[in-house]
Amino acid sequence: MKKLFILFILFPSVLLNAQEKTTDSTKVEKLDEVLITAIRVKPDAPITHSNIDNAELRKRNLGQDLPVLLNYLPSVVTTSDAGAGVGYTGIRVRGVSAQSTNITINGIPYNDAESLGTFWVDLPDFSSSVESLQLQRGVGTSTNGAGAFGASVNILTDAISEKAYAELSNSFGSFNTRKHTLKFSTGLLNNRIEVSGRLSQIKSDGYIDRAESDLKSYFLQGAYSYGNTFIKALAFGGHEITYQAWNGIDAETLASDRTFNPSGIYTDENGAIRFYDNEVDNYKQDHYQLHWNERLSSNWRLNMGLNYTYGRGYFEQYKEEQSFTDYGLSPVEIGNETINTTDLIRRRWLDNDFYVVNSHATYTDEKFSLDFGGSYSYYSGDHFGEIIWAQFASDSSIRDRYYDGVGKKADFNLFGKTTVKLSDKWQLYGDLQIRMVNYKTDGLNSDRNIFEIDETYQFFNPKGGVNFNMDNRNSFYFSYARANREPSRSDFESDPDIDPEQLNDFELGWRYVSERLQLSLNGYYMLYNEQLVLSGAIDDVGTPIRNNGGESYRLGLELDLNFQLNDQWSLRPNISWSSNKNKETIASIDGMLVNLGKTNISFSPEIVAANALTYQPNKNLQFSFLTKYVGEQFMGNTDSPISKLDSYFVNDVNVSYEFSPGSIFNSVAITALVNNIFNEKYVSNGYYFTYDDDFSVPGVITTIEGAGYYPQATTNFLLGLTLKF
Repeated sequence: MKKLFILFILFPSVLLNAQEKTTDSTKVEKLDEVLITAIRVKPDAPITHSNIDNAELRKRNLGQDLPVLLNYLPSVVTTSDAGAGVGYTGIRVRGVSAQSTNITINGIPYNDAESLGTFWVDLPDFSSSVESLQLQRGVGTSTNGAGAFGASVNILTDAISEKAYAELSNSFGSFNTRKHTLKFSTGLLNNRIEVSGRLSQIKSDGYIDRAESDLKSYFLQGAYSYGNTFIKALAFGGHEITYQAWNGIDAETLASDRTFNPSGIYTDENGAIRFYDNEVDNYKQDHYQLHWNERLSSNWRLNMGLNYTYGRGYFEQYKEEQSFTDYGLSPVEIGNETINTTDLIRRRWLDNDFYVVNSHATYTDEKFSLDFGGSYSYYSGDHFGEIIWAQFASDSSIRDRYYDGVGKKADFNLFGKTTVKLSDKWQLYGDLQIRMVNYKTDGLNSDRNIFEIDETYQFFNPKGGVNFNMDNRNSFYFSYARANREPSRSDFESDPDIDPEQLNDFELGWRYVSERLQLSLNGYYMLYNEQLVLSGAIDDVGTPIRNNGGESYRLGLELDLNFQLNDQWSLRPNISWSSNKNKETIASIDGMLVNLGKTNISFSPEIVAANALTYQPNKNLQFSFLTKYVGEQFMGNTDSPISKLDSYFVNDVNVSYEFSPGSIFNSVAITALVNNIFNEKYVSNGYYFTYDDDFSVPGVITTIEGAGYYPQATTNFLLGLTLKF
């Protein structure tokens, strides 16, 4: 299983970005961008998208996770378990969870194959190695990995540096947060090779009690470019240890002690309340990629990418009064007493391997482009549990596995996409994808239930659109795209008969570009069949539970502006208005099925807005006032008042100053970020649950509702210094 790992070690585990001249020698092309041409769209494509480059990320990259840095993009809502953006973070786009957002790194799928989610905590400080990224809202273009149901984010890693450099970055801030990053590059050697890399460490106590993070990561890259050949290899990964903060708190605790963390709580032999000091998530992940691009002629290119990802780790929990039978153990006999329960410490493990092969060919000329290819991935994950300590050990032995199961997933897709320029005004876009998925499990799940799934899906995803350039400032586009997406492992655990979901996405937009104003206005209608909507509930490890929602839709309007008021002042607001509805909701209330009719889709605020007001008195100094508003939203799908999250309005201040001292350092950059400057006490995420009570009144079933909340940090700051040699 580790043969591919050994193969990658034989290559220089470094990544490259290089440049070469095109055949007519009239322009320079960034060769690294050819690696993501198959999944990234151009500015005039009929796909709704936003672009961010590393210069923009650097101004706020002081240790917070990548989703938090994307917080001010249109229709984006972010959250943090620990409350301050370090550790486990989440992102929703157009109300759709991270499980339905496709992520690729240099064209390689990053979403976890089984959970379908993305865990940025496994790649700490990855933002420091991002050259650019594109966020496509809606279905977007065909991509590798699981289909996009709310958005796709494709990331391109660091570009080549022609000159050698070393860079040291340090930042410190509230909650004892600190980040230390060392970067280097050899520059271009013999005009063909570059080697560069990064080492990072991030630590934070978190806003929430005991929500500490200890995060380490590395990133190595190198390149070879000669003639028509371009080879790029890389190795990157991370090791995270985070104290668990996924349980949330109830409304009463939110009002009285909003930083309280119930994770790890137990009662000692004297009846005193204590917290287990190692209630942590401990996980390592390593990625190895190799990319080979060959220019066959002035029109044709071939590209191949290989990937191996190795992940392993566990989360540890102290559990009180656990039944022996729940762990496959026998009761303990002490004298005449039979003991059926014990306090214990358990670890739930995941050990997985993920292999990917991508290949595509590209043809381009002045009026026509064609991109076709495919991707195959294979995932194997071992799930098992261990008891590392017990008050009463029963008949257990060291390293016994109280559950053991495996999940295997094969994913194969073929695609072809083309852009045809009919005239100077009209451009057509077409995209066809066939995707085949097989998911198979065996053994027991963490509840020690037999968990055997063997499902095969065949999806056909057509896409098409048209772009009309009315003049050199105004353009209009319309697109249609279909996407299908399989359920996740946890979806099958909740409901073995769960169905895949399907989306038909219609986008209509207007783009305006002038010297001082860039405007993007688009409307969308996302029509779902059996959408896997968040029920609001979570399982015992904080994973959101999803259900098929029948027919549902998201209808919205997004406005994104970039207005250069003058040479010093700029304004960049965006706002999204949307209506997100389940067409019919049937719920069990007080023992009866009740048709609630049309209801709001969970975690889907009607209004999401952001703004960046920037003042730049000179090229070295910049002040930004950042604003984020998220309207009220429901955490469930029944419109219950108990499930409602209040709206919130948060403001940050970002200051950056960079200068060249002329000796020792090539540049010195000072960055400051004050988050939530008006001390807003807000909640960006939570959960909602119901259960039937038939004990209070015998013979009468009453539905009991409850909610949990993840409070976010009040006013806090980060201050950074970057020295470049």
